[in-house]
Amino acid sequence: MEEYFEIGKIVNTHGVKGEIKVLPLTDDPKRFEKLKWAYVDKAGMLEKLNIESVKYFKSFVILKFKEIQSMDDAEKLREMYIKVDRANAVKLPRDSYFISDLIGCSVYEDSGKLLGELKDVLKTGSNDVYIVRDDKGGECLVPALKSVVKDISVKDKRITVTLPEGLKDDEI
Repeated sequence: MEEYFEIGKIVNTHGVKGEIKVLPLTDDPKRFEKLKWAYVDKAGMLEKLNIESVKYFKSFVILKFKEIQSMDDAEKLREMYIKVDRANAVKLPRDSYFISDLIGCSVYEDSGKLLGELKDVLKTGSNDVYIVRDDKGGECLVPALKSVVKDISVKDKRITVTLPEGLKDDEI
């Protein structure tokens, strides 16, 4: 399981006092308001920075870290990711999972047949879709619906599904 989660990507500076423009990578951009600090991933090294203020501009979050006092210092953070540890991650509702915990899970039909490995999750708006790839490179798109996804064990890295009729005929 992932220990740290990316919640934003620093895309630019904002103003001259060290603010940064962040593209949120979270379902709830307002979550930044609840954070007192976050990590900035500097080429694999995590630096803990204290959040001084949070504002919103269009689809971006404008952050000010206490440790960043100038536009030049903020510029050095461009293209880096903001992360939180698992303890400070958003608390998920029951039967909800972090995508990063699902990636890499083996996906099985309820009959026990291995379909492949979950490689990615498409967010379609109405429901997520799991991209499952077998060892030959074939892909199957599995809708993440309660009627299809019967069991998820993040601990065992295993997902059990009942494929709808239209998907059973597809060769994977």
